[in-house]
Amino acid sequence: MAKMEVKTSLLDDMIGVGDMVLLEPLNEDSFINNLKKRFDHNEVYTYIGSVVISINPYRSLPIYTPEKVEEYRNRNFYELSPHIFALSDEAYRSLRDQDKDQCILITGESGAGKTEASKLVMSYVAAVCGKGAEVNQVKEQLLQSNPVLEAFGNAKTMRNDNSSRFGKYMDIEFDFKGDPLGGVISNYLLEKSRVVKQPRGERNFHIFYQILSGASEEFLCKLKLERDFSRYNYLGLDSARVNGVDDAANFRTVRNAMQIVGFMDHETQSVFEVVAAVLKLGNIEFKPESRANGLDESKIKDKNELKEICELTGIDQSVLERAFSFRTVEAKQEKVSTTLNVAQAYYARDALAKNLYSRLFSWLVTRINESIKAQTKVRKKVMGVLDIYGFEIFEDNSFEQFIINYCNEKLQQIFIELTLKEEQEEYIREGIEWTHIEYFNNAIICDLIENNQTGILAMLDEECLRPGTVTDDTFLEKLNQVCATHQHFESRMSKCSRFLNDTSLPHSCFRIQHYAGKVMYQVEGFVDKNNDLLYRDLSQAMWKANHSLIKALFPEGNPAKINLKRPPTAGSQFKASVATLMKNLQTKNPNYIRCIKPNDKKAAHIFNEALVCHQIRYLGLLENVRVRRAGYAFRQPYEPCLERYKMLCKQTWPHWRGPARAGVEVLFNELRIPEEEFSFGRSKIFIRNPRTLFKLEDLRKQRLEDLATLIGKIYRGWKCRTHFLLMKKCQVVIASWYRRYSQQKKYQKIKSSAITVQSYIRGWKARKLLRELKHLKRCNEAATVIAAYWHGTQARRELRRLKDEARNKHAIAVIWAFWLGYKVRREYRKFFRANAGRKIYEFTLQRIMQKYFLEMKNKMPSLSPIDKNWPARPYLFLESTHKELKRIFHLWRCKKYRDQFTDQQKLIYEEKLEASELFKDKKALYPASVGQPFQGAYLEISENPKYKKLKDAVDEKIIIAEVVNKINRANGKAASRIFLLTKNNVLLADQKSGTIKSEVPLGDVTKVSMSSQNDGFFAVHLKEGSEAASKGDFLLSSDHLIEMATKLYRTTLSQTKQKLNIEISDEFLVQFKQDKVCVKFIQGSQKNGNIPTCKRKNNRLLEVAVP
Repeated sequence: MAKMEVKTSLLDDMIGVGDMVLLEPLNEDSFINNLKKRFDHNEVYTYIGSVVISINPYRSLPIYTPEKVEEYRNRNFYELSPHIFALSDEAYRSLRDQDKDQCILITGESGAGKTEASKLVMSYVAAVCGKGAEVNQVKEQLLQSNPVLEAFGNAKTMRNDNSSRFGKYMDIEFDFKGDPLGGVISNYLLEKSRVVKQPRGERNFHIFYQILSGASEEFLCKLKLERDFSRYNYLGLDSARVNGVDDAANFRTVRNAMQIVGFMDHETQSVFEVVAAVLKLGNIEFKPESRANGLDESKIKDKNELKEICELTGIDQSVLERAFSFRTVEAKQEKVSTTLNVAQAYYARDALAKNLYSRLFSWLVTRINESIKAQTKVRKKVMGVLDIYGFEIFEDNSFEQFIINYCNEKLQQIFIELTLKEEQEEYIREGIEWTHIEYFNNAIICDLIENNQTGILAMLDEECLRPGTVTDDTFLEKLNQVCATHQHFESRMSKCSRFLNDTSLPHSCFRIQHYAGKVMYQVEGFVDKNNDLLYRDLSQAMWKANHSLIKALFPEGNPAKINLKRPPTAGSQFKASVATLMKNLQTKNPNYIRCIKPNDKKAAHIFNEALVCHQIRYLGLLENVRVRRAGYAFRQPYEPCLERYKMLCKQTWPHWRGPARAGVEVLFNELRIPEEEFSFGRSKIFIRNPRTLFKLEDLRKQRLEDLATLIGKIYRGWKCRTHFLLMKKCQVVIASWYRRYSQQKKYQKIKSSAITVQSYIRGWKARKLLRELKHLKRCNEAATVIAAYWHGTQARRELRRLKDEARNKHAIAVIWAFWLGYKVRREYRKFFRANAGRKIYEFTLQRIMQKYFLEMKNKMPSLSPIDKNWPARPYLFLESTHKELKRIFHLWRCKKYRDQFTDQQKLIYEEKLEASELFKDKKALYPASVGQPFQGAYLEISENPKYKKLKDAVDEKIIIAEVVNKINRANGKAASRIFLLTKNNVLLADQKSGTIKSEVPLGDVTKVSMSSQNDGFFAVHLKEGSEAASKGDFLLSSDHLIEMATKLYRTTLSQTKQKLNIEISDEFLVQFKQDKVCVKFIQGSQKNGNIPTCKRKNNRLLEVAVP
């Protein structure tokens, strides 16, 4: 796979001319042809010096990938092909490394790609700046502010499906490392007239369609909206759906973006309620009615829409209805109320809708600024991104186009000034003589519009404030008087006679010759749009709303803050905003992106030369090129220049050892370039004519071809020599290996022969020795055999003699034994018959017992004490023995099992045994307690800080600690107490505070009474006359009754050596102070489920109901 070629200059493999400054010849046709050639090859970016021209391709191109971002990161501006990333990187590095505040100005007409360009700039900066959780959050919030503002401020127009209908300037703030800290957004001139009316083929703002398409049915119901677009008069139906635009998905994106930016849920809900109210305002219609005094007034046709709007906004319906029908005029201390006719009512409705939406948009910008503003107060570096309307020339141009074109005149003015300033500073910095450059200064046009005395905006404000009848015609008449002699103002009604017969200029229009061309404005609507009035009644009605957001949008409606001063006009506000913007831009280093729309069809691969030519003219691109190349068309630092062209001179090739400037001087002298074609600066070489640069490129290209041929020749020779040396080395290695192999084979053969001879000799010598040893062995063996035979004969003779002697002795013994036996049998025979039965019985019985015990050994059960198995008895006469053996075995295995217990376990089983003796078959609660271990300390007195006071008060070891219910003697209600049993005392303490309430020595406890049923009640009887018995006995209830009674019994027995009386009865007497009360236990269903309840029946009876 071939490696990708690495570019080191935009001059490499250049399609057309990458930098228009190098275009030769320079004219309009060559300029357009160069753009078209690059556009056809998907090169949508072209430079004019440091200015980027961007042509909208109307399709996705693979030039914005993360790989591209890394390719342009930290690279010289002219090092790679023209790209918006190159300008973004240059601006970011200047901000980070040189501490220069930057601004990026993006201009162009609607549909040229300004919004996408601003997104690309922000995404590139976000990609190359620092990383980290906080930094990523700031970047995400900055990026996610775009979808929110686009939804509320963008709309589909004839020229663009996502046209920004407001100007946006964002200051992104960075710290000293270049990491983003936050941002501030400024908005300019939202086209709020679009809310109530859109040109044919265009849409209202995106958010209206997104809510209706993407919101759930439940959410729409809350907003009192329906999904059908045709239900709303403010939405144009001919372009409600846009191909390739998914409003539902965009709505989800907007909600997610609002959440990321930092909008609270109730704020998001409030915003959409305001949007719904604006949408429903368009459905309010009026009908005329005549009053008795002859004046016309208006009434609302259908009040359902008004009712729903009031429910959404929290406004009293009667207040809003009156605001649509009457207008109150205040003058000093007087108030005059007049009725509104149908036309005025519709004007008031639309004015309210426009103001409500416009103020909501401004609130959104303010709210986003609160979220994305920098949280730290350290010194910040700033990069501004300006995305604003381009120059607009329509068939019908009104007040909006006039304001937009005025802003573009100011931007063009600052562009020319800053460009010339940048050129002049570079010339002075490099020591090049600066020559004055002739160019068109549009300051005269700006003065025509913004002059405080005779400017068009000043005349418009003066006309709006003038008493009497004020119309658009009176405004035009005033312009004709004041501006008639201005060379850039044209009107048929002016004093200038040269336009009297100009039929292309209607009487109700005036024309201004802008830097981009002549634009004719229709004066109709100028006065109303500049006034931008909202009746005070409507402001006050909005302020009275219970909706917090709407109330905040109309602060002037507060009766306590009535200001009779006329609000500033739209023109004066925009003029002040533009002045602030220009002042801000002049403090920063400018970077320009000029966006161009290739066609009106929004289609790819179509390049309309006439349309592009029109945009080139009003953007002033040719003039920009002329300004840039008025002095020197190309400049480059000495090091890159020498590196690029050093192969053209033998003295500089392949390496120049001296300073780079000296090398460039030697190079240019060698090439004999005329001295008037270049100049040497302090750090750069300046080339006057592009032809000189192209000549250098041609020479370089030819020289590179020669070098490539030379390199190829040298490479082939090197390759052949390398191959020869390799083969020679291989031959030497092979020969040495063969010689070694041959000698090894020869040595092995000689060695094998020597070993064979040696083996034969050693074999002959061994066989000779063996024969000698065998002969000697035979001689020795013969002597041994003879001796052995002789010894054997002697031994056999002796054996026969001994056998004969022994045989004789044995015969005598046998005869003697038989004789003795005979004598005994003869004596014994007379006693045998009398004792034979008893002997046989004893022998048989012995054998049976022996067999019984052997069988029992094999049939023994397990050693578990609870194993009930035992072998069956084989004989009836062994019944008692069998039972006794079973008892002994059980006792033995119980002892073995007990021997395994620890002292603690023995104590537990002793307590369980004691409990069994006390309560088994007596208390119904006992079986449930058998499987529960006795824990004693159910409360962690020593570890719980809550019981620190109680722990300090008790010095003895605590045997049991449990929460019990003490039964009130008066009403039978229970109160929680802590029951503590120590070696000498019984204590009752308060559960919450740990304070000891009662302390009873064990010697004063005489008896414990309880029922036989399944309950936990028990009574502790105290010795009469004791100090503890002053209040009477204790009646308690516990979940661990068996354990408490057992431990109390054992502890009392241990300390007093007397058994505690445990009384189990369903009726027993309890001493309460001086009275004895009978405690009676009965069966019954309870309201509390399975919990026993206690109730005082009378003075002598306490009844406990047990389920």
